[in-house]
Amino acid sequence: MKTHYLNLALRLIAAAILAQTLFFKFSGAEESVLIFQTLGAEPWGRLGSGVAELICVVLLLIPGTAWLGALGGLGVMSGAILSHLFLLGVEIKGDGGLLFGLAVAVFACCAAVLWLNRADLLAFLARLRK
Repeated sequence: MKTHYLNLALRLIAAAILAQTLFFKFSGAEESVLIFQTLGAEPWGRLGSGVAELICVVLLLIPGTAWLGALGGLGVMSGAILSHLFLLGVEIKGDGGLLFGLAVAVFACCAAVLWLNRADLLAFLARLRK
């Protein structure tokens, strides 16, 4: 029972962080535009990552697809973390590393959700083998 609440809390944290960043991506906020210009992926990278994050949010909120949302979240956040470490820097426009920290937090939550829902992932992989 405790793992159920932990799973729910981790899913909600990851989904909330991802969801709140969608406004900035889809509205063309200055920081988002700057990030994707620096990456050479403005506007399609910004909008594409926003759509991917929106899909992850929806999947994380549905118990039966939480593992898939977590897997997607790991992928999206891996790209964000690596971009910060190798191209952007940890700090963006004097944010004190907030965006980087949020990416790490989502990555950690998604990793834990995937672990807690590994039986669903393994069942899906078993179905694929048949």
